[in-house]
Amino acid sequence: MKKIVLAILLACAMVATTQVPTQAQAAPQNPPAAQGASGGGESAPTIKDPAEYNAYVNAIQQQDPNAKISALEAFLTQYPNSVMKTTALEVLMGTYQAANNPTKVVDTAKRLLTAEPCSLSALALLTFNSRQAVATGQNPQQNLADLTQYSNKGLDCVKTAPKPATLQQAQFDDLKKKVNPIFEAGAGFAALQNKDYENAKTHLRNAVETQPEDLQNVYPLALAYLTPNPRPDEDTLNGLFFTARAVNLSNGNAQLMQYLTKTYKNFHGSDEGLQDLLACAKTNPMPTADCTSKITKYVPPTPAQQAHDLVNGKTPEQIAQLSFGEWELVLSAGAPEDQDKVWSVIKGKPLQMLGLVVEVPSNTELHMAASADDIDAKRTDITLTMTGPIPAAKLPKGGETDFAFEGVPASYTATPFMLQMTDGKLLRKPGAAPAKPPARRRPAGTTRRKPAAQ
Repeated sequence: MKKIVLAILLACAMVATTQVPTQAQAAPQNPPAAQGASGGGESAPTIKDPAEYNAYVNAIQQQDPNAKISALEAFLTQYPNSVMKTTALEVLMGTYQAANNPTKVVDTAKRLLTAEPCSLSALALLTFNSRQAVATGQNPQQNLADLTQYSNKGLDCVKTAPKPATLQQAQFDDLKKKVNPIFEAGAGFAALQNKDYENAKTHLRNAVETQPEDLQNVYPLALAYLTPNPRPDEDTLNGLFFTARAVNLSNGNAQLMQYLTKTYKNFHGSDEGLQDLLACAKTNPMPTADCTSKITKYVPPTPAQQAHDLVNGKTPEQIAQLSFGEWELVLSAGAPEDQDKVWSVIKGKPLQMLGLVVEVPSNTELHMAASADDIDAKRTDITLTMTGPIPAAKLPKGGETDFAFEGVPASYTATPFMLQMTDGKLLRKPGAAPAKPPARRRPAGTTRRKPAAQ
């Protein structure tokens, strides 16, 4: 985009330079127009004062950039109300660019807007400059406000600005065609920074449709689709496509690829089909049904489905090897037939395990937490009734961790889950408990199943 902006500046300067007589006339009685006919029926501006005419032509025809700058600045100072003021500022802006003086380029662009509020070249330059400043963190608040102002003004002027008399219609149409993507991209980027995602999507997509190879617009467009949460699935699919497109345009940038992979798997449930998306985005500048129709949204299993998966097809011996947290999930969320599979295995059988002592209501009862989630929350999931009073010297304290005990499951309540165990015993060493540590009960939506093949 930077090359396009510079080309616009230099082209404007070139048009103004080539549309003047090749030789300055010495104080002619009836000086010709300072620029040639516009080709659109309008009369080109005419300098009537011979001295002003010669000063203008002399400045325009200078070959050395520094000499041209001096001559143009002198002309603008001496003739501040000249009919050629706008054209002279256009040429001056391009000449400062040729002289590699960016500060003066911006200053001249602002002067040009004062003289001609709908100068497309000045608005394009200032839009581009403001966007670069925002992207690099230079005075972001002010530059973001400037970017919003210049880009929106530019979009309005593309539609409403009259053709300058110094340009032919084809030249003016070409200029509007070149600057419009700059304004669309600037307005979209500003909207993205302001969290106005709908306008960001609209303007950035308009820019990308015109310039599909511009990574500086493709990736922000992806973010405009993917950042809002919640968002429509269609936006996610568009965002995934443009992120894949950005990966291709960046020659496989590792950070972009990591972001694409994470976002894709979060939506689809696996990376199945990701390489197909990358291949499709490489050859298609915009989303197509072939690129996105096979990317289905992953729907996590319900707790009941998770519980069923835990016991489905398992023998009683295999169910006995599940962790307490897995038993708890089935007994609390499973269908009755799945609950029965677990309960028939553990009911009335002595179990040894480790847990957290949540509280000690008496010397004959302990409230324990044995699943990882309940241990973290210090929430009771086992009521353990002892075989007899616990000696005072061995009575545990609330908060004691890795406490080894034995008990016999007698009954349970599904919601909220509570397992009542009897015949409780204290085990002297944690090593006497099963070597397998307590498992974390899997909450709804965290267990992923590989989606069916497309």
